[in-house]
Amino acid sequence: MDQEMGRKEVLEHFDIGMETAGYGNGHINDTYLVTMPRYILQRINTSIFSNPDQLMENIENVTGFLREKIAADGGDPDRGTLTIVPTKDGGRYYRLDEANVFRVYRFVEGTKTIEDSKTPGDLYEAGAGFGHFQKLLADFPVEKLHETIRDFHHTPKRVQALREAIREDRAGRAESVKREIEFALENASWADTVVKGMEEGRIPARVTHNDTKINNILFDQVSGKAVCVIDLDTVMPGSMLYDFGDALRMGGSTGAEDEVDLDRVWFDVESFRAFAKGYLGEMREALTEDELALLPFSVKLMTYECGIRFLTDYLNGDTYFKIHRERHNLDRARNQFKLVADIAGKEEALGGIVREACGKQDLSGSPS
Repeated sequence: MDQEMGRKEVLEHFDIGMETAGYGNGHINDTYLVTMPRYILQRINTSIFSNPDQLMENIENVTGFLREKIAADGGDPDRGTLTIVPTKDGGRYYRLDEANVFRVYRFVEGTKTIEDSKTPGDLYEAGAGFGHFQKLLADFPVEKLHETIRDFHHTPKRVQALREAIREDRAGRAESVKREIEFALENASWADTVVKGMEEGRIPARVTHNDTKINNILFDQVSGKAVCVIDLDTVMPGSMLYDFGDALRMGGSTGAEDEVDLDRVWFDVESFRAFAKGYLGEMREALTEDELALLPFSVKLMTYECGIRFLTDYLNGDTYFKIHRERHNLDRARNQFKLVADIAGKEEALGGIVREACGKQDLSGSPS
């Protein structure tokens, strides 16, 4: 079926406009801007999110909870969180066929996303935005959420998946990436730090976003303030360390995630300072001592986890992440591993920034 014709057929099942254009650059879903008036139409990637009912139930529950909180605080729920547009028969999404499942959100007017520019002010606002998101959801019943992707940030299982990919070598690439494999396996010894902490009850389960890139926040076009957290597909129970670490995995890097010139890639301490100050301004009082102590480590952990995911996908023949060139996933993996090594040498300085932001002299619980 012609894609444009398919989109028009889908839109007939929503009481909205009919013209569409491509929008955004997400790795997983296909996104379109619907005009006259403006909405966001998305095709859910059902090869990744195999249960759209659970996916959309999560999003409906979280956004509904946020709307009540935002309204109670005197804010505007239509700007402070996503608004799902139901189908004409009241559904959360429309299924064109097994491979084509679509949903619609209201477009949040007067906002912008940030892709490449990451000024200290941008990062401070991103930290405040994600921190505020988690603070509003602090008393949301976590047990109501489905795991849309099981074990998404279970880093030891990501290591296990890498080991399987190395052993199976489906695409015949393992021989050419021995150095990357060696680095990944040498650093696997600390991969279970957060998972073990949660299993032991030292790290609490919270509502987490799980994809806290800076371009998953909408900023006000005039003030530059964080307005709304978007891309809620991976909202699940987890550790806030996943969100904090993943935000700085990209926000603290001096290069793009797929920059191939690794001399241009390192972890910027001042970017960490800006984001941490914004985030802790919202969440400092809600965090445990163990969580606070592990904030610098979380950046290294999430960068490592993403790196081994890229390497695993490369070894498996590029079946998960969208790629735009040959060896794209390998370039991404090398990029992340360069950052892991750099972050490891800066953890002590990052810990000092956290202590300063919290007004504390010492934080216990950080891994050696």
